[in-house]
Amino acid sequence: MKILFPTDGSEHSQQAARFINRFHLSDKDEIVILHAISWLPVIREWESLADDFRKIREDVVPRILESASDILKPTGARITTSYIEDFPDKSIIDTAEETSPDLIVMGAKGLRGIATHIVGSVTKTVAAKVHRPVLIVRSTKKELTAPFKILFATDGSEHSDATAGLLSSIPFPDDTELTVLNVSFTTLYDIPDQYAMEVDSMIKNIVAHTHEESSKISDDITRKTGELLKDRFAMSERITKFGDPAVEILNLADEMDADIIALGSSGRRGFLKKMGSVSRYVMNHATCPVLLGR
Repeated sequence: MKILFPTDGSEHSQQAARFINRFHLSDKDEIVILHAISWLPVIREWESLADDFRKIREDVVPRILESASDILKPTGARITTSYIEDFPDKSIIDTAEETSPDLIVMGAKGLRGIATHIVGSVTKTVAAKVHRPVLIVRSTKKELTAPFKILFATDGSEHSDATAGLLSSIPFPDDTELTVLNVSFTTLYDIPDQYAMEVDSMIKNIVAHTHEESSKISDDITRKTGELLKDRFAMSERITKFGDPAVEILNLADEMDADIIALGSSGRRGFLKKMGSVSRYVMNHATCPVLLGR
């Protein structure tokens, strides 16, 4: 497996690096550590300080790359480092297109103050525009203990199937627990049965039929997904829920104390449209890492 790991040297990036250590990598795997920063806005405003900033760069950049390398050495993977002087989001996307990593791993946020917003925006931009799978690791105080728990939210689409293939390729620990979730969103999901049935017997029949049909479809989706992953994971559970997909995904992730939420994303179009109401919301509100598959 080839992992692209962009880092800004912050604690958030370092925690993302420590999360990679939970994978069972070997010398057959490769981690490309990338640090990118644009000095142009600073140099344009304080041109007289350009030389000072270059000296800072020459001192700080190697330390950032070395720090990430030290954290990742226990993985046993081959590690290479790269530095690009350009806008971070553009650098990460361009590097991903050029090197075709199997997975991009990023911290959710970066430096304190206003930079937190800037770096957070970089992560969101990369997640929305890049054509490779992205694992976004959010800082947490949770202890990283076994077994590893994955919540895979699938809608049965080709993007979900691609995410299933990605999960199979990532070297998770052997005792990793996988829960497959499908959330059925229907126009009647938010009508409590006791009230709907009071309105009209026709509503009662519609609600019952809708739930029955949705349950069958959901069961087919989770069973199909289970077949795709049965050789890689010991299936722990297949779950169907009714309601708002993003809310149900987040609620179950908290309930099971998931280490990763995995779900498919169709890229820019899907991210802004259909997936804008699911992937984006989950990415912004999850308390655990989120894996966006393509």
